[in-house]
Amino acid sequence: MRVVFVHGACVRDGAWWWHRTAAILESEGVPSSAPPLPSCGEGGHEDGGRLPGTDGPSLPDDVAAVRAHLASVAGPVVVVAHSYGGVVVAEAVAGLPSVRHLLFVTSFLPEPGESLSSFGDGGPAPYLDFGSDGTFGVRPETATETFLQDCDEEAVAGAHARLVRQTAAVTVRPVGAAAWKEIPSTYLVCALDNGTPPSLQRAQAARADRVVEIDAGHHPFLSRPDEVAGLVLRLVAAG
Repeated sequence: MRVVFVHGACVRDGAWWWHRTAAILESEGVPSSAPPLPSCGEGGHEDGGRLPGTDGPSLPDDVAAVRAHLASVAGPVVVVAHSYGGVVVAEAVAGLPSVRHLLFVTSFLPEPGESLSSFGDGGPAPYLDFGSDGTFGVRPETATETFLQDCDEEAVAGAHARLVRQTAAVTVRPVGAAAWKEIPSTYLVCALDNGTPPSLQRAQAARADRVVEIDAGHHPFLSRPDEVAGLVLRLVAAG
């Protein structure tokens, strides 16, 4: 069994965000990987060199990238979707028999026709900056208190270094499938998250098959890697 981690919005280098949890999984013989998301500028040559922006890579490109990555992985998989990653995964893993379980971490389980913006209050979050160039990003001055308040200094520094601008169209592009309806799913509520309100998380968690809640901020795989790894290992063992 392998684990595939799909990172959230406005960041790059999913393997780094996941690395503390991945190290624990690796020590237990469970490999993991984290595909790039083109809308975050990670497409490179595979995406024709397009950069995030008005005409840049969007949700369909992220879906295609994750789906291609999963197609390259041999054997059964547990997919861990963080934040925006849940929107990507809802469509990307639909119909893939290799995916045995979905773990949503302070994330979203959209119905077909819903988009990331469906889960807001109609206006941009105060910690996000939407530019005239068709991109959006996290306001750096808000990042620590909103998303990283329970992380150590090393993690905070590494996270800030990996903030990026992303194609803003991903926030309004609706998904075409809801894989969580056909694949067993668990939702990890992070009760100290200042970015995705716990009340919103619990509403989304009601769509999953099982709910686990811990006292952690938006990135528990950095701040509480033992707990996240333990949960993932239980899902792997359940196969």
